[in-house]
Order: sequence, then C-alpha cells, then structure tokens
Amino acid sequence: MSRKITILYIITRSDLGGAQAYVKDLIGGFHPKYNIHLATGLDGPLTQSVKSLGISTHIIPSLIRSINPFTDLRAVLDTMRLIRKIQPDLIHVNSTKAGITGRIAGKLCNVPTVFTAHGWSFSPNTPIARRLLGLFSEQLATFISTKIICVCDSDRRLALRYQVGNERILSCIPLGINKDSVPLAQPGIQPPRIIMVARFNEQKDQPTLLKAIAQLQDPDVPVDFVGGGISLDSCKTLARSLGIDRQVSFLGDRSDVPELLARAGIFVLSTHYEGLPISILEALRAGLPVVATKVNGIPEEVEDGRTGFLVANRDVDGLASALETLIRNPDLRQTMGEFGRQKFSREFTLDRMLSETEKIYLEILSRSP
Repeated sequence: MSRKITILYIITRSDLGGAQAYVKDLIGGFHPKYNIHLATGLDGPLTQSVKSLGISTHIIPSLIRSINPFTDLRAVLDTMRLIRKIQPDLIHVNSTKAGITGRIAGKLCNVPTVFTAHGWSFSPNTPIARRLLGLFSEQLATFISTKIICVCDSDRRLALRYQVGNERILSCIPLGINKDSVPLAQPGIQPPRIIMVARFNEQKDQPTLLKAIAQLQDPDVPVDFVGGGISLDSCKTLARSLGIDRQVSFLGDRSDVPELLARAGIFVLSTHYEGLPISILEALRAGLPVVATKVNGIPEEVEDGRTGFLVANRDVDGLASALETLIRNPDLRQTMGEFGRQKFSREFTLDRMLSETEKIYLEILSRSP
C-alpha cells in the first residue's frame, strides 16, 4: 500500500481513564507513521491531548455510555457518515458502547475493525443485568469483528468460555506503558505512605480500603486517594465516621501521578473487577509493592508474595492484614518493589504493546482488497 495508511480510533468518552490512556499511547506511538483520526462522544482531556500532536479529532454527540436504542442507532449512522468522509483503511474501537456501534458501522461500510476489550461487561462481580446484556451484545458483535484484542489472558479465556469470539479472532496483547525515566519510589522509608489511584465509583470499591485503614494499628500511616467521581463525597463521609479523616487525604484528579507514586510506599487497588489496570503498571514502574484484589487480569500483574499481595474481593480483614505485613517490614516493601519493577520492564512496556498491535494491523490490511 503506497499511500499512508489511515486509522480511525473510536472511544466513547474522552475523560481520564485506562482505556483513554491506551488510545492516547497508540496514537502517540503510531503518529506520524500513519494518518490518524480520533472520534469520541465528547471533547475532553483525551481529545485535547492528541490535538497537540496535530491529530484530527471528531465529536459524535450521539455516542454516549447509557443505553438508548434510538440514540445508539443514531450513533451508528453518525459513525458511518464519518467513515465515509475520512475513508479509513482500519477502525480501532475501544470501550463497550463504541465497540458495538463502531463495529456495526465498520461492517456496513466494509472497513475492517479491531476491538480492544478493556475488561468485559460480563465479567464476574459485575451487576447481573449488565452482565447478561453485555454477554448478549458481545456474542452478537463477534460476527462483525475482524479482530478482538484482550488486554489480559484472563479476559481472553473468559471470552472463549462464553463463545465471544474464537482462537482465530481473539488475541491477547497486555497493556504497556512508557518506560522512560520517571521518579522512583523508595518504599523502604518509614512510615510508608499508602496510595490508591482510581475513579470513585462502585467498581473501584474505595470503602473496603477505608475500612481496612481503620483496622491498622498505626494511625500515623498516611493514605492518599487520587481521583474523582460519583462516590467521592460518600467516601469522605465514611472516612469521618471511621475516625480516620485526619489520616486520609482525598487529592482529586491529578496530573502529577508519577510524583505522587514516588513519595508512596504501598500501592492499593481494592477493585471489584478490572481488565488489566494501568494504575498497577504505573505502580510497578515506580517500584512499589502492590496490594490488590484477585480479580480478572490483576494476578497477571501482581505475583502474590513476590511483587505484592493478592486479597479476596471485599475482604476488609485480608486487606488490613496484607497492609500490616508491609507496614511492619520495610525490607520486604523494598524487595517486592524491586521485583515489581523488573516484572514491568520484562512484560509491560509500551514498545512491546505497540509492536504487537502493529502486527495485527498489518496482518488485517494484508488481507484487505
């Protein structure tokens, strides 16, 4: 193909999050080699960021997260109009809603599509109604998918189990992040600062961490919560009722997460379900031991007893016990942090993710007429 390949990336939201960071990294890695366009439902941090690279961005107002058959049909039609306008060689869709509407539009316009599943909507621990609807939608969408990328092998196996795709369509490419110099943590310093970086919503389950903090024997251990969201105010209220509000800091959305990780000693993610959370990759890169729930792809990031500890979902006592072990053992924190950084360098770099993703693009395009 002599002319420059055109790729259209589509994602539902343009806010701060793991899927948005993934799209941003792909765009940054493949520009200017390819002619790239980005479409989202709203303007936001992602669109603003890629505009600085000279990337063309497109807003599809009908592309919204909530389910509405009429709005969703309009999103398909609006996406088809955009496809006919820019005539991409390949479409790469991300997130559940854009993944469905984008694949339908791509099929109707005869353009191959790649869908990256950032965790399945039918994963265990998701609400039952959402799980059933998500499974039905993804099983149907399989028939119009050129390729599906899972960000962890746990999600690939789950898809196969529920007949969402097959071995030919499904690929696993673990997420990767830039390994360029970032400030490194010194987790052996006492007292260790605990940090959690995540949106405040039911999925991320900050209340379990707050309750575990209330059980710690040392009230001088500081705790930072980074992120905003719908459950932030209720978590602040819970911290006050548990009597730990002076110990806990709610920092909101921040642009200096690497610096905040560097001053911490322990990273926690008490989530109910995930794909392969980028926040844990950032913690491993910083050299922090990680305590996280044993769900979905997290065991592929955190080796229990070597780079941190895995605990059961909603297990306040188990989380508190793991934190106590790390708080009392600075040498263990340091050793686990070093092992975690080594694991990151081996398995989760951006260069590896870009290389494996590009192979899929070129394989698909080689089959296109």
